[in-house]
Amino acid sequence: VQLQASGGGSVQAGGSLRLSCANSSRTSSNNGIGWFRQAPGKEREFVAAISWNGASTSYSASVKGRFTISRDRSKNTVYLQMDSLKFEDTAVYYCAASRFAYAGESISTYNYWGQGTQVTVSS
Repeated sequence: VQLQASGGGSVQAGGSLRLSCANSSRTSSNNGIGWFRQAPGKEREFVAAISWNGASTSYSASVKGRFTISRDRSKNTVYLQMDSLKFEDTAVYYCAASRFAYAGESISTYNYWGQGTQVTVSS
């Protein structure tokens, strides 16, 4: 599993961004995928997760109703649509793959990490 996160940028509060997490390995991923974020001076925190087939999803309370996670298995890519962005969403966002088909927010079960993409929301 080789993950590449992209789509970050700068946006005003209330705006939207879509992050992508592409698995560049040749085999289709049967791994659960999670998005995490880390703001300066803070610990890495769970944002959203999706099962290998997209049937199960979960979100942190702080993003539920504003963010949507989805995956396109034909493209080996997982997306994080972020709407109604707030200043406090500013962070480096990482995608990760779990050794399980669905891992939810359990960060310890994620074995493969992408390089991170910066999201900056101005108020």
